[in-house]
Order: sequence, then C-alpha cells, then structure tokens
Amino acid sequence: MAGTLYLCATPIGNLGDMTPRAVETLNMVDVIAAEDTRNSIKLLNHFDIHTPMTSYHEYNKVEKAHQLIDRLRGGQNIALITDAGTPAISDPGEVLVRMCLEQGITVTSLPGPAACITALTLSGLSTRRFCFEGFLPAEKKEKAVILQELAKETRTIILYEAPHHLVRTLEELYQALGQRRITLCRELTKRFETVMPTTLQEALSFYQQEEPRGEYVLVIEGRSLEQKRREDIAVWENMSIEEHMEHYRQQGLEEKAAMKQVARDRGVGKREIYQYLHVEQNQLI
Repeated sequence: MAGTLYLCATPIGNLGDMTPRAVETLNMVDVIAAEDTRNSIKLLNHFDIHTPMTSYHEYNKVEKAHQLIDRLRGGQNIALITDAGTPAISDPGEVLVRMCLEQGITVTSLPGPAACITALTLSGLSTRRFCFEGFLPAEKKEKAVILQELAKETRTIILYEAPHHLVRTLEELYQALGQRRITLCRELTKRFETVMPTTLQEALSFYQQEEPRGEYVLVIEGRSLEQKRREDIAVWENMSIEEHMEHYRQQGLEEKAAMKQVARDRGVGKREIYQYLHVEQNQLI
C-alpha cells in the first residue's frame, strides 16, 4: 500500500505559529523532504523532531521527485516542508504534488502560515478578489508581458520580492501600472514586522533613499472597475457603430445579440443602437 505525501506548513518567522498537528506529523513520517536541510534542522531541533531529512529544492525537483515517489509507492510516508510557509506556493513542491497525483498517490495538506495571505490581510486593500503572481520573471520579455497583464488587472495583486531587486521592481511597476496604492510588508510575524501602506511613487522615492532589508511581500490595488469601464468605452467610441457591430458578427453573434452587446459596451440602451442602424441610416439613403 502506497504512503502519503504530507504538505506541512512551517512558520514564516514566529515559531509559535507551528501547529501541534504539523509537529506530530513531522515526528510520524519516515522522511522529511526539505528545501534547505541546513535551515530546517533549526526548526526540527527546536521542536525535538528527529526524523531524517532529504533535500528537495529547485535544482533537483524533477529527479528527486521520482526518488520520493518510489519511496511513497513502497509504503513510506513523506512530509514536504519549505524554508518558511506553505509548500508548493512559489515553490518546487508543486512539481512533486503534480507527479504524485498523476501516480495516484495520496497528497494531503496541513494548513498553516503563508506570507501572501498574511500580507493581504494586513494591507488594508480589497481582499474579496485577488491574484498571486509570486516573483516576477527574470527574463525581460516574459516580465514585460506579465506587467502588461497586471496593468489591466482589477483584482488586488500580490507579489514577492527580494531586497536587492526591490527598487528595480518598484520602478517597473510604477511605469507599467501608474500611480496605485501599495502596501509593503516585511519581516512578517517577527519582532520587527513592518507594514507600510503607501503609493507606488512614494514607495519608490523612499527606497531610492533607504536600503531595502528583508524579504518583501507587495500588495497592490488593482485597476478600478470604473476606470476599466471608462477606458473600454473610450476604445469602442473610437470605432463606428457599424464597425462595432461587424466586430461581433465576425464572432458569430446574430443581429439582436450583437446590438445588445454593442449597447452594453457603449453604455447606452439597445433601442439607441437599433434607432441608429435602422432609422437614422435609412433616412440618409
């Protein structure tokens, strides 16, 4: 009978956030797969956990996943932990989880700390709808595409960033998104936890003078729905009603459905579109 993979969340700073269930599970499993065994040994020692560890990280995630799956298929139980927080979020653990599910191996998650959710709840920005982007890509073209998408995003945006990249990232965000509210969070749950609600422009000015320290979570307000609506209407208003109708006809919409969609896009009643197309135009003939 195959074993189970346990995704064990660990504290993002304050060791008091370790759950009793996580401690019990880490003691019970046959092996712990850790992102950095040198870092995780401090956590295990603190809770007097003596389960053997093996490394599982970005640079061995595929090869090592096959080895871990062999052990799981052999009946061993394995716990996966990351350096801090919940495994598989911006973490190579997602590869192991996917491969386990493809092999029919049971995976279960022990809920616990996650820096992205902790920062979101502290941000003062909307929590009803949000998207998590993790770290922006290092490759310039890929990053440009992501920034272009984020500029249109109406949900609250959550990003991670390292201190030595923070100023550059703020510059790129300000250039792509314009002036937005942002909350910068660092040292979450630790003694010197900092939550800084500000704007992109002010954050950039501040960190151009002050050296960033610690890992950051950036929580950025999305584009307002009203702004999106105004911009969308402006796009349609630059198009004639005939061109607008043809746009939807080419998508396969029938006349009535196309008129309804054109009216919605332009923020007017369907009767006005009908009047223009079938009355005013006929009078010009």
